[in-house]
Formats: sequence, structure tokens, C-alpha cells
Amino acid sequence: MRSGGAPARRRRPGGRRPAGYGEDLAHVHDAGFSDFAERAAPFLLAQLRPLVPEGGRVVDLGCGSGRLAFHLARAGYAVLGVDRSAALLALARRRAPGATFRRASFLDLELPPCHAVVALGEVFNYRFDPRVDAAALRRLFRRVYRALSPGGLFAFDVAGPARAPRSGFAAGWKMGDGWAVLFEKEARRSGRTLARRVVTFRRVGRSYRRSEELHLLRLYPEAEVRAALERAGFEVRMRRGYGALRLGRGLAAFLARKPLRPAPLRPGGA
Repeated sequence: MRSGGAPARRRRPGGRRPAGYGEDLAHVHDAGFSDFAERAAPFLLAQLRPLVPEGGRVVDLGCGSGRLAFHLARAGYAVLGVDRSAALLALARRRAPGATFRRASFLDLELPPCHAVVALGEVFNYRFDPRVDAAALRRLFRRVYRALSPGGLFAFDVAGPARAPRSGFAAGWKMGDGWAVLFEKEARRSGRTLARRVVTFRRVGRSYRRSEELHLLRLYPEAEVRAALERAGFEVRMRRGYGALRLGRGLAAFLARKPLRPAPLRPGGA
């Protein structure tokens, strides 16, 4: 597996309608980019152990190909994995047969009562659904709060404006056994949106198949996310990594806990 930087040739990512992890990109993501979930898993399991009883339910939003769900299920939790991508869910069901998976948007999912909710990898930033914005995030936080048992944990990471390239544009590539991916990143709308054009080449039989997707991400300032969590009633800790896994520039992790004795909602939290 190799990676490197592409020439700094400025080219605006194409205007195609956003799509979300089709068959080829799902394969490439699982094969070449799943180390994030694998490396974060030990830290998250250590956080969950004192809070979630054996057999307790953990909801994995944006579960992807099931890397984290596998570790959660193996630890004895009842896991519900949720994702929009049918291709990623197909991989997840094979990897973690002991978990339950559902195809849905986090905007529409009726969260079941649970002991923890996790979402790794900028899940709440992706605008595969154009309804994703700050108001939708605040509503989600309130729904998670209501679904969690007292003392329950809500753990996730979010990309902020610093996630956008400093120059406004960047490009690069990565390749592995039977696949290659090229990407372009561009800041839009005064740095509040990040556009990623992703082109994959995947070996199918004796030839390579080309696929392309455009991903738009809404970037949220850390202070805005923290304030929304606190208004929903959470006790909040911020981190720059999950244990030994350090997060990249512009990424922040949030560990939000529902108090054992919930406090009244702050103004603006209803």
C-alpha cells in the first residue's frame, strides 16, 4: 500500500450530485481506510466497560463496513449498526454477524433505548442528505439524550473549518492491492463546506473499473458543537484523539455523558 501527494493543479471538484459509498468506494474504504476504527476501538471499549452492562445496547451510527461493530459485538454488547450505504452494510453484515444492521439516515432513525451511541469518522458532517445542518445536529443531540439511559455515553468526532485545506484546495492519492483512489478537496462557502471528489479504480477480473463520487461535508466549529451538547443536557469532554490514535487537523472527538440525574435543559435546548 502506498500513498502520496498529487500535483497541486487547481481543479474544481465536479458538480455531480452527492452520492454515498457505492460498491467500489465501499471496498476501497474498507481495504485502505479502516485503520481509524480499528485503532479507536480499544479506547472506546475502555470507556464503555464501566458504563454499559454486558448485553447492553450500543448504537453505531455511520457504522460503515462494521469494523467497530465487530469489536463491540465481540465485547458482549447488543449492537445496532446504522448506515446509508447498502454496499458498506453488506460488508458489515459479513464481518459482524452477531450485530444487527439497518439502512437509514441518522436524521430519520428512531433511536431505541440504549446505553451508548457512537459515531466515528466525521459521520455527522456528511451531507448525503441535504437536510444536514447545524439545526439538524442539535435535534439529533436531543434525540440521543432521550434515548440514552442515565449515565450513558455519546462518543463521536466532528470535522471543523480547519479540516479544509489551508490553500483552499488539495489533492492526493492512495493505492493498495487491486485498487487505487485519487481525491481532490476544496473549501466552499467561506470554509463552512468541504467538497471531496473521489475517483476509484478497482480491479474486476482482468481490468480496472472506474467510479467517481462527490462528497460534501458541513464543517462545524468545536465551540458550536460543545454548546449544542450542553444545551441538550450532556456533560462534555473534548479530546484530540481516541487513546493512542491522534486525530488529524480540524478533527475533534467528543465524549458526552448523560448525567445520572439529568439537569433541566438550558435555554435554547428545547
